[in-house]
Amino acid sequence: MSTEFIIGTIIGLIGIIPVIIQVVKWVKKPNLNELMKRLVDNSLSTKAHRKVLQKMNVILLRSGKHISSEYINNFVLNKRGKEAVFTDLCLQNDWEPTKVLCEMFMNGDYPSIRKKYWDMKNTQQKREEPTADAIVKVEAVPAQSKGKEIVYLSELLKERFPDCFNRLTSILEKHNVEYRLLKGTKDIWCKDYMPIQTESGKLIQFRYDPSYLKGKKEWEDSRSDVRDVCLQNGFEPVFSTINLDGGNVLLCSGRAIVSDRIFSENPEYIDKNQLINELSELLDAEIIVIPAQKSDYTGHADGMVRFIDHDTILGNNRSEEYKNWSNGIEKVLKDKNIKYVDVPFFYGFKDSKHPYNAIGIYVNYLEVGNLIVLPVFEVEGNRDSEAIDAFKQIFPDKIIETINYNEVALEGGILNCSTWTYSIAGKDY
Repeated sequence: MSTEFIIGTIIGLIGIIPVIIQVVKWVKKPNLNELMKRLVDNSLSTKAHRKVLQKMNVILLRSGKHISSEYINNFVLNKRGKEAVFTDLCLQNDWEPTKVLCEMFMNGDYPSIRKKYWDMKNTQQKREEPTADAIVKVEAVPAQSKGKEIVYLSELLKERFPDCFNRLTSILEKHNVEYRLLKGTKDIWCKDYMPIQTESGKLIQFRYDPSYLKGKKEWEDSRSDVRDVCLQNGFEPVFSTINLDGGNVLLCSGRAIVSDRIFSENPEYIDKNQLINELSELLDAEIIVIPAQKSDYTGHADGMVRFIDHDTILGNNRSEEYKNWSNGIEKVLKDKNIKYVDVPFFYGFKDSKHPYNAIGIYVNYLEVGNLIVLPVFEVEGNRDSEAIDAFKQIFPDKIIETINYNEVALEGGILNCSTWTYSIAGKDY
């Protein structure tokens, strides 16, 4: 055997060592059951436990589930065992502990966990539901004529997403809708940090401190200073200490829809009725609380439903939604005597760089005056044409313009999120 052959063989073996290492790592990659054991290991630090949850998240994202960043950032073991932690994971992230899910996490089916989950879920819902007797009835202030409506966009939208910006502003110009750019913003989602304009015309600026922007410096640095933004752009709102994003408020004819995320964002309100009453007084409206979608890290109402009129909303097709959410919204519809019109939507668009994208959520459209700007995604069969047909039937007297806004949608929001509409009442504008 020649020396050259031996040397060549050794070099070849050395070359495939990294491949072998990667294969071994893949084979030994921990599954959810193994990670669950590490998660309840009291010898590990809280920081290590949170890293375990992050690893779980990577595996779960492939199945359409995820652990909220809020849950990960606040996780403390406190000497709990596997069953207690798994039950808590299911409750806080709105997962039904099915047989399949139990086997993934617990290496076996646990009917006892299912029973405990539903007992706790029902108790929690009863506790969080404001009672009719406790709610202060607020007489809605009659809506003023909207007059001129101006669409505001963050200056950063033009800077970071020029193609989407140009498409949108071209549509607005085509229909003579005035738009202006907001100064002093730190991200493009101006709906969330700008004031809420009530139907009587007043501006209410809520505290902007969402839990989903906590945990990473880059997220926290993207939180706009609402007082500074209002000052720079000439708005003088009434300031409230309630922590609430504009994307979680939908107003129509003396009613306001918010998701139950408002309760976890304002834990200082032990009495939830007090929170709802204060919000009702500020917005001059009856408050309707709907369940948040746990799959949406923001918990915003505008990713689930929109008002058509006082007694009717449209929203994501309930037959394709998660069972817990569909059951929860049905209860609200019955209690408030609200009709629901199903519109197409789809989850699960895969993009490794944008796991929390908003591709498929048609209800996050822009409505201004007689114009609706509807997102189309051009990625999922004939869903776009189904959505367009549905909106034309729902709004026969409105102009429907479509727009590919995918560059923005990949970042987690769409048209309602990236616009803020301000109405100047009366004729003196």
